[in-house]
Amino acid sequence: MATSHVLSAIEPNSTSLGPLNTTMQNRSPDIDRNVLVSLDDRELWMRFQNLTNEMIVTKNGRRMFPVVKVTASGLDREAMYTVLLEFKQIDNHRWKYVNGEWVAGGKAEQPPTNPVYVHPESPNFGAHWMKEPISFAKVKLTNKTNGNGQLLKFQIMLNSLHKYEPRVHLLRVGLDHSVTYPFPETQFIAVTAYQNEEVTSLKIKYNPFAKAFLDAKV
Repeated sequence: MATSHVLSAIEPNSTSLGPLNTTMQNRSPDIDRNVLVSLDDRELWMRFQNLTNEMIVTKNGRRMFPVVKVTASGLDREAMYTVLLEFKQIDNHRWKYVNGEWVAGGKAEQPPTNPVYVHPESPNFGAHWMKEPISFAKVKLTNKTNGNGQLLKFQIMLNSLHKYEPRVHLLRVGLDHSVTYPFPETQFIAVTAYQNEEVTSLKIKYNPFAKAFLDAKV
């Protein structure tokens, strides 16, 4: 993701730096050398990945499960950072569920413009981001805008039946670059109703708010 695209998702005065899990982009060795961002609940994410994870998108927006949550270390405690979550559409085709498995379908739709969520506690000090896991629990996935073509607070617009990979960006205030940490374990297909019964069962088993998923049509 180009830095300019990341920065366009935040206020003009809220620029910053960042790092994350395994793969990194635009890393500045003098500033980011000791920064690490790791995915929490990785084993749970892997359970879903083994089934091809699905996330519900609705008109009003549906919260994710599992929730993207990361732990950061090595930040400058006194520097200010903005933390963002990007949803990257990762291939060039739609998906369809046929005979119990996901297969590539037709040509992908154009990705929604700038599907980036700015953490509501941004910008904040490095010490703040390191004191506890950074949770994106408030994110709501939608497939529609309101009548004015706008999104409500916390909503992220996605194309149904397309595959996405959540990516975390840490932007250090005052700098014009970012470091990106993609988490392949968190990839999912956006759906309006769960297709795989095993995914539904796993969500109900591990989600503390499982009743929210019982209305999902399989």
